[in-house]
Amino acid sequence: MVAARILCIGNRFVGGDDFGPRVYDTLAGMERPADVEIVDGGLAGLNLLRFLEDGRPVVFVDAVSGFASIGEITVIDGDTVARQTNGSFGHEAGLPFLLSVLPAVVDNPPPRIRLVGCEGGASDGAVLDAARLSLQLALEAG
Repeated sequence: MVAARILCIGNRFVGGDDFGPRVYDTLAGMERPADVEIVDGGLAGLNLLRFLEDGRPVVFVDAVSGFASIGEITVIDGDTVARQTNGSFGHEAGLPFLLSVLPAVVDNPPPRIRLVGCEGGASDGAVLDAARLSLQLALEAG
């Protein structure tokens, strides 16, 4: 049974937006508990709602802008991310839109959500640090 999820999002083919997929690849190669599910969310957008419906804690991993210094890893709570929405619902709406509509479209109480983000481009070391941090947060939450 899944206790928590790590949802890595972004476009692996676009530098600067490939942070989530790079962390996913790192997590896929690491030993981890069976009850922590990792998901390559790519550019799934609203299709990711199915991973949030059961109320289990979720750690998103994605590139961020305006939250930290370049190359720095940061942890942001889901409510803060949801408040960043600009009202758009296209691809550019991203994670903020997904989290802002979540309470209206799920029957269960929304899960605890955190975002592990990296500002700007990430070094291989930052990717590894983010993988370890996201796993730690998922274990603590689950």
